[in-house]
Amino acid sequence: MTEIKNPKRFDLEERTFQFANQCRILVKQLPKTIGNFEDGKQLVRSSGSVHSNYIEANEALSKKDFYHRTKICRKEAKESRSWLKLLDISETPDLESMRRKLILESEELMKIFGSIITKEK
Repeated sequence: MTEIKNPKRFDLEERTFQFANQCRILVKQLPKTIGNFEDGKQLVRSSGSVHSNYIEANEALSKKDFYHRTKICRKEAKESRSWLKLLDISETPDLESMRRKLILESEELMKIFGSIITKEK
């Protein structure tokens, strides 16, 4: 009998990828200010780190490594939320809507990773 793998494990991989990708799309549309340039770079890094560390968590060599990588994912999602809040959207409704959705997604990812961490303890 063949074993069926849990497809939800990879749904989170796709979700973290989409989060990083959507953050990049937002950054490309931001008004060109010094603050947005610096905060945008940080957002690109932290959102990409959520995704890359989740991939590494799935390939963890031990439970301790999985736990550590998952904690990094939660930390980077929290950092991404902070950078999103700092962006100067300059009263652009479309960008503000996109930012709000990404802030909500970062908060949901934080909760998901927090739940995984709690279950791993």
